[in-house]
Amino acid sequence: MDSPISPLELNTTDLALKGFKVYAVDHLCTMKPQLSRRDYYKVTLMTTKSRLHYAHESLELDGTYLFFTNPHIPYTMERLGEEDQGYACLFTEEFIKSLDRSESLQHSPFFKIGSTPLFPLNEEQARFMRNIFQKMLEEQQANYAFKGELIRTYIQLVIHEALHLEPAKTFFQPRNASSRLASLFLEVLEQLFPLENPQETLPLKTAQEFADRLSVHVNHLNRAVKEVTGKPTSTHITNRITDEAKALLQHTNWSVAEIAYSLGFAYPTYFNNFFKKHTGYTPLAFRKAA
Repeated sequence: MDSPISPLELNTTDLALKGFKVYAVDHLCTMKPQLSRRDYYKVTLMTTKSRLHYAHESLELDGTYLFFTNPHIPYTMERLGEEDQGYACLFTEEFIKSLDRSESLQHSPFFKIGSTPLFPLNEEQARFMRNIFQKMLEEQQANYAFKGELIRTYIQLVIHEALHLEPAKTFFQPRNASSRLASLFLEVLEQLFPLENPQETLPLKTAQEFADRLSVHVNHLNRAVKEVTGKPTSTHITNRITDEAKALLQHTNWSVAEIAYSLGFAYPTYFNNFFKKHTGYTPLAFRKAA
């Protein structure tokens, strides 16, 4: 399996490409699989003979695939053949901020929890995808002033092509109760966003409210989410609210008070304290720096 790359390593790849890295790989797998989580999003184009372990599921692969992963779900790949080859594209949430208001991204395998992240490719599809990854590699090394914007466009193209493809539906259907419940929670959470206008208010904000929506006891929900994702329910909620707050501060002209109320805070002061605690910035400081 390719070595994990930290957000810090991504950030130092190139000043114009902060939070992004694309590279060719000739070893995707490990002989000793161990599920692990990353802090970044990743799309891999791979020709491989291996066993993929994704959350609580496993599948043997033999061919060329497009595989999307996000920070929520742990995975690893176990080598079965002699060689693997392909490309990997990693990026942080920050890198695609200019895309995160787009409808296609919200419905992509990156963010639509519960959707299928694995797509088998025929030779024509694989050739097309290789070309996109090769272009991203070229742009990563180029001196073009707007290469970050161009690479974001390539990522969008990969997403749209994936949305056209037939996913491996028979595999990625949650099979145990914990997987099903965690997937439902994450899907309900993602469906709350993006907020489209200042009059819209976040309807769910606590683990108890999500448990009520899903008609389960909050302790049952917390156990399932922690078991599958490794993170508490409250952490997922907090992270998603923080991400939405960042997007609203950067991409809208809503006042801090309007953003606070939309995100479910009774007073702007509560929102200011929450945002500073989780980002290190006040909302106004973050907006000025963005």
